[in-house]
Amino acid sequence: MASPLPAPLVEAAIAAALSEDLGIAGDITTNSIFDETTTGTAVISARETGRLAGADFVEAAFKYLTPETNIIWHKQDGAALTPGEKVATITAPVRTLLTGERTALNFLGHLSGIATLTSHFVSKVAHTKAAIVDTRKTTPGLRFAEKYATRTGGGENHRHRLDDAVLIKDNHIAFAGSIETAIDKVRANVGHMVKIEVEVDRLDQLQTCLDKKIDAVLLDNMTNEQLKEAVKRINGQLIAEASGGVNLNTVTAIAETGVDIISVGALTHSAPCFDLGLDIDIPEA
Repeated sequence: MASPLPAPLVEAAIAAALSEDLGIAGDITTNSIFDETTTGTAVISARETGRLAGADFVEAAFKYLTPETNIIWHKQDGAALTPGEKVATITAPVRTLLTGERTALNFLGHLSGIATLTSHFVSKVAHTKAAIVDTRKTTPGLRFAEKYATRTGGGENHRHRLDDAVLIKDNHIAFAGSIETAIDKVRANVGHMVKIEVEVDRLDQLQTCLDKKIDAVLLDNMTNEQLKEAVKRINGQLIAEASGGVNLNTVTAIAETGVDIISVGALTHSAPCFDLGLDIDIPEA
């Protein structure tokens, strides 16, 4: 199970989302039809097969509007879902249910979509040692949530921020003049506890990384034969990460080259929204 989400970040994201949705006058449709005292019950259900993520955002959305909202969770984050399965039952003022519905489902659908796509990638490489990791190709302001969803789907996280670790990429090398210069300048300016990774797109660049005894190498847009050769040359001396051209049709063969990590930007920037619905539970007369 993924580590818990920081409550202040969740609450801040929900506050911003609801402010965007409510505008100045609030939900004029709902507030015109229902008074503050009318209560009701609604059920969130899955409409397709996948993996759940984002329950904290649902809690925060409805409780931001009414702190006394009661939510019973039938499924927890990380659970597998099938069409028709109940995810949660919510009892609150009708105003709260109808006003908070879209914000809650936006977060739940988006994060469950990421978790679901990640789980598909993870299953494709389960017979290998390769870990599936995300990237920094995330929605601005929601990286913490999207990376949580990746973990919930069975994947792992790459850097969260630029200050987590050093990743010397092709443009760094181009401006610095060489891989050696870039590595030397990094070592002169960051602490000895900071890990260093270098991106290479040619096998002839690999020996420099080995000679410099860095921690990891990002093998960018290499063919599977090149990846196999790189893994052979690395021989366990540093972490081998494959990136570029990774999709559900290619990831298995990439993993079978022997790399340690496969980074997939699509996990966060291209995951389809998972289909969930909120339906009002009206008691039979």
